[in-house]
Amino acid sequence: MRDRAQPDEPDSSPAAPSRRGLRTGWTTGTCASAAAKAAYLAVVAGQRSERVEIALPSGRRVGFPVEWDADDRAVVVKDAGDDPDCTDGARVTAEVRVAGTGGAHVLRAGEGIGTITKPGLGLAVGEPAINPVPRRMIMAALAEVGTEPVDVTFSVPGGETMAEQTTNGRLGILGGISILGTSGIVRPFSTASYRASVVQQIDVAAAQGERTVVLATGARSEAAAARFYPELDPVCLIEVGDFTGIALRRAAHAGMRNVIFVGMAGKLSKLAAGVMMTHFHRSDVDTRLLGELAAEAGAPRAVVEAATETATARHFFDACMAHGCLAPLALLCERARAACLAHARSSFELEVVLVDYEGSSALWRAGP
Repeated sequence: MRDRAQPDEPDSSPAAPSRRGLRTGWTTGTCASAAAKAAYLAVVAGQRSERVEIALPSGRRVGFPVEWDADDRAVVVKDAGDDPDCTDGARVTAEVRVAGTGGAHVLRAGEGIGTITKPGLGLAVGEPAINPVPRRMIMAALAEVGTEPVDVTFSVPGGETMAEQTTNGRLGILGGISILGTSGIVRPFSTASYRASVVQQIDVAAAQGERTVVLATGARSEAAAARFYPELDPVCLIEVGDFTGIALRRAAHAGMRNVIFVGMAGKLSKLAAGVMMTHFHRSDVDTRLLGELAAEAGAPRAVVEAATETATARHFFDACMAHGCLAPLALLCERARAACLAHARSSFELEVVLVDYEGSSALWRAGP
């Protein structure tokens, strides 16, 4: 196998740097479109191209080097740019066969491409996990070659192992990765993709008839939630990161009756202040609020002072624990719960659970 080549534009320029100086990359949908076009060219025109061009949803045209595997299938190697994407380097492979039955092109899942097994993803159960925008991109790429209907089978060697690092299994996408993308471009550390994943997970839970979801802010909180609520299907456990507000609104929209939020003091401090997008670049902990809660709870002077000694909720939390004073933390949970309910504007029942920084213990629960 050759070293991974950089895709280029028609003028041979590499993938572009983003505004933050990080290099953008290409989605699996873009790579699949290029591989499908190359494979179709080989079948209907006898051309084993070393490079093909396709159109992104924006209309921008980009070119990709094409490899050919031992079975003469077209391969485009994914370059995710500077994004820590588990599919970076994936060999997105396409095989085209003339359908011979008329009608439309058919897209199939081969080795390492997931298959839909649960409703709620906007794709029919049994279909390959190829999202709507990539499907349109693939069809447009094929249309540039010809009109003869073909079956296109996509595969990614090692895709099933890659998928273990994603939420596919929980969403009922089995057998491998998904072919994804909305713009065709991977933007490093994209918050848009994380937000879309949160929404998607809630929708899948709702489509399965679940009416309870647990929103956790990170891996440790999610692991704790799994221990606290073992009776729940894993599809109900959703790592929301900084998108608590989005998750609450989506849960309300999806008809959830019970929502449980599991998090640590830092995130709860921001929620209590009404900040629903909790990324540290976008919001700071309101230490004055922590001080007010400590004073209201009648906490020792050392705990009250700890609230504003640093800009971190961790310091305040540690002071509460050191003095055996949980009352301010209990008020913090109550305040966060009230703010979340106000934001969601829903009648669902909401429970807020504060866990320690190791995610090992539930220190306080606020809710019905």
